[in-house]
Amino acid sequence: MIPGVFEYHRPSTLAEAAGLLTRFGDDARVLAGGHSLIPMMKLRVANPEHLVDLQDVGELRGISISGGEISIGAMVTQHEMIEDEGLAAAAPIIREAALQIADPQVRYVGTIGGNVANGDPGNDMPGLMQCLDAAFEVSGEKGTRRIAAREFYEGAFFTARADDEILTRVVFATPQAGTGYAYEKQKRKIGDYATAAAAVMVGAGSASIAMTNLGDTPVWSLEANAALANGDVEGAVSAVMAAIAPASDNRGPAEFKKHLAGVVLRRAIERAQSRAN
Repeated sequence: MIPGVFEYHRPSTLAEAAGLLTRFGDDARVLAGGHSLIPMMKLRVANPEHLVDLQDVGELRGISISGGEISIGAMVTQHEMIEDEGLAAAAPIIREAALQIADPQVRYVGTIGGNVANGDPGNDMPGLMQCLDAAFEVSGEKGTRRIAAREFYEGAFFTARADDEILTRVVFATPQAGTGYAYEKQKRKIGDYATAAAAVMVGAGSASIAMTNLGDTPVWSLEANAALANGDVEGAVSAVMAAIAPASDNRGPAEFKKHLAGVVLRRAIERAQSRAN
């Protein structure tokens, strides 16, 4: 299908982009890589009258690692994260997860901001950012604030970002040296969303687990983290199984997804533990 009629805007600064959102309100949508929004527009599920393209906003680019914090601009592509050697050394789980997103064509254009901002439960980065205890920086004409990734997702395609705010950066603490990590993903074919995926970080007396596409939002379980931090793998798996709520669809029935989630999680935990110092 063909999208409806819209007016195209290409601001060069964040202030200009924020001003457009304030001016046009609910009639405007932000465009990052476009992999989610453009298909929705073609299906007429989304019908924005104004499209605000962020490609020329330089403030939304760049990766910095300083003072124990990693900061990734919202318009940094999956490919750029894969290729950044400093990021791969500081947080190797980012590269491991990004390499499993779709295919190279998608990764050259798809951005981390677009992946985390729209609340799609099938996207890989939201769960990973909850595992890393990241925060999302959002900005608008009223100012800038940070929202914890673990508090950002309210339901499928519903987030804590206001309509007149733009997600500008993703920030998280640099993982401690020796932290074990793994991102395990099971999908039907190359380019598909996960049927189930698990992000796991394991450190000295600490652990973090997040699951993808097994509910309306990423699943991060405090009980599972506490169990794994104490070396109780089965306790961690049981806590996650109690927290997920997969739905039956063309990727399989809910019971199959629950079984698969356990398999994927055990693999991720085993690999993360093997990498821990």
